Amino acid sequence: MAASSPTNSNIESHHIEFIPDNERKGVVWKQGPFWFLGNFQPFTVAIGLIGPALGLSLKWAILAEVLGVLFGTLFMAAHAAQGPRLGLPQMVQSRAQFGYRGVVFPLIATTFTYVAFNVVDAVLLKIGLHGIFKWNEPLIVVAMTVIALVIAIYGHDWLHRIFQILFWASLPLWVILTIGIFSHHAGATGVDAGRFSWVAFISMFAIAASYNITYAPYVSDYSRYLPANSPQRKIITAVFIGAAGSPIWLMPIGSWLAIRLHSADALTGMQGAGNSVLSHMGSLLAILSVGALVATMGMNAYSGMLSVVTMIDSVRPVASGSKVRINVILLLAVIWIIPSLTFGGSATTALNNSLLVMLYLLAPWTSVNLIDFYFVRHGKFAIADFFTPSGIYGRWGYRGITAYLVGLAAELPFINIPGVWLSPGSKWLQQIDISWIIGLAVGGLLYLALSRSLDLQAEAVSIEKSNTEFKKHGVVR
Repeated sequence: MAASSPTNSNIESHHIEFIPDNERKGVVWKQGPFWFLGNFQPFTVAIGLIGPALGLSLKWAILAEVLGVLFGTLFMAAHAAQGPRLGLPQMVQSRAQFGYRGVVFPLIATTFTYVAFNVVDAVLLKIGLHGIFKWNEPLIVVAMTVIALVIAIYGHDWLHRIFQILFWASLPLWVILTIGIFSHHAGATGVDAGRFSWVAFISMFAIAASYNITYAPYVSDYSRYLPANSPQRKIITAVFIGAAGSPIWLMPIGSWLAIRLHSADALTGMQGAGNSVLSHMGSLLAILSVGALVATMGMNAYSGMLSVVTMIDSVRPVASGSKVRINVILLLAVIWIIPSLTFGGSATTALNNSLLVMLYLLAPWTSVNLIDFYFVRHGKFAIADFFTPSGIYGRWGYRGITAYLVGLAAELPFINIPGVWLSPGSKWLQQIDISWIIGLAVGGLLYLALSRSLDLQAEAVSIEKSNTEFKKHGVVR
């Protein structure tokens, strides 16, 4: 372990290493607006389009969305306390469950999630902006990718600043649009011909739940700079309110746009409705929403970088500094820009299917991670041992790996990806998909059972030694 010192550069110098106390800053309540804006953009509105596309009426689509968001955010927000407590990115902390090298298993899933999110974001942007302004689609993808790269490269503090600015700039326009919808000034002409269907309702519930469950690997990345003594309950509450608040607001707007304006694209629907309420307001809202979505792409690139660096570090140690961060972020951009440029199908279908796949991959991981933090180790970890294969967490954590892989396997008989794969179990359940709930339960309960053999008293000795080392040397390697 070698000391690391703060840098005067505006570009963040840290990546996966421990954040020392002298660099901890920020206040808990700002986590709320940060995560509120993380969902306060066209991607969230686009999810609302899915319910009516599945045949649900407006009221049933909204109920499924609200319940799904609340359920999914419970898991996401619970991860928020890990950042200040450990001062580490989310996936580095997963070495406690999976081992120094075994963490590669969930890292593959999280890296796929970050890249998939940015592919879908870029597709939504190119279709929406082309529909509104007739701009060149490839140029849109390239330009938005470059902006997202700059945000990700500057890192943690800039992400927080940009999200705050966009939050306050766009909030009044969303309020005006919402008032216009309720006062029947948003140009509604369509008739609600939808109905209730258990298959559609459970599917919409799962998609809404997946939206914030798939944010679970991000949360500690953006709370790890908070002071270590930040109140756990307040952090979880702030993240929960922020992350759940904006989807509960915007997903129903998406469903309304689909039914009342026959919108197939979130951005063009928002623009049309907003311009009906107030001249040119919809166009301004669309532009600000694009800014929020691009900022979210930057957030995806930043967290994706942390996952890839953790993966590389599991094979050979990675040096601290901004050079590694920048190179990995550029690599991720190349990976997501190619499918973004070539994709020519339905954005709604791509959104639906990608969210379901992300949910399948991450559900067992989030339950394993939370069970370990809250019910097995109770938030007590040896920080130094996260950075060595010879530490108490070992190279391969068979408990976490087994629980995760068995959780994934338990999902397979019940998966239903519309138009792609209908499993025998889902077919028997009349196409209702409960696979991810099974993955959550099986992964978490199996890990809890396997953890009964852990020697927590021996770990306590290593934790004390780790704390002593950090107090002596100051910070990170």
